This record gives sequence, structure tokens and C-alpha cells, in this order.
Amino acid sequence: MNEKKQRKCTACSADAPKAGHVTVKGFLLKHPEWQIQTEDNVEKLRRRYTFASYSEAIDFTDEIAALAEFEDHHPAILLEWGAVTVTWWTHKIGGLHNNDLIMAEETDALFDSRVS
Repeated sequence: MNEKKQRKCTACSADAPKAGHVTVKGFLLKHPEWQIQTEDNVEKLRRRYTFASYSEAIDFTDEIAALAEFEDHHPAILLEWGAVTVTWWTHKIGGLHNNDLIMAEETDALFDSRVS
């Protein structure tokens, strides 16, 4: 079983530690499609996925929604014709938690499973 499938989101409280700079930087080196965006002093992890049609983008959005419900960790999702932009961050801590990195990897796995 691969490493990311063994990791799961854990419940997060308002005093949970944010993901460290080294951890986030390491994630970005392995996953260069993801970018850090800062909005209202909150770091967020964002990636845009492209598709050949609106219906493919809707299907992918539905898959992300199911994953988010299963893990009880929910991203911002922007659905457009032929594209889905996903943004992960942890509201309770106002920034990035290790859960967000896990969910970003899981989102990539969903996308990769569609093209393989």
C-alpha cells in the first residue's frame, strides 16, 4: 500500500499546529502543480485541473465532494467549463495543516485515476 493511502485526515482543533514551512516546501517540491495562495493572511493550497468538457469537470467535482465528506474536510471548489480549481486549508487554524497536504495528494490521486 502506498504512503498516501495509509495517511488519513485527523480531527483538528483550533490549537492544532500548522504545517511547518519545511513540510510545505517539501510537499511543493513533490507536487509543483500546487501553489500557495495567501488570502486575508491565510495560506491556502490551490491547484487548477483541466478537462475536455464541462461534464468531466462536474464529475471530478462530485468525486472531490465525496472524498471531502468521507474525510470530513472540505475544500473550496471552483467549477468552470473544462476546469476545476481546488483550494485546501484548515479553517479552524487559519492556515495549512498536514490534513490539507494529505487531501491535496488524494485530490491528485482522484485526477490521476481519471486519466489512467
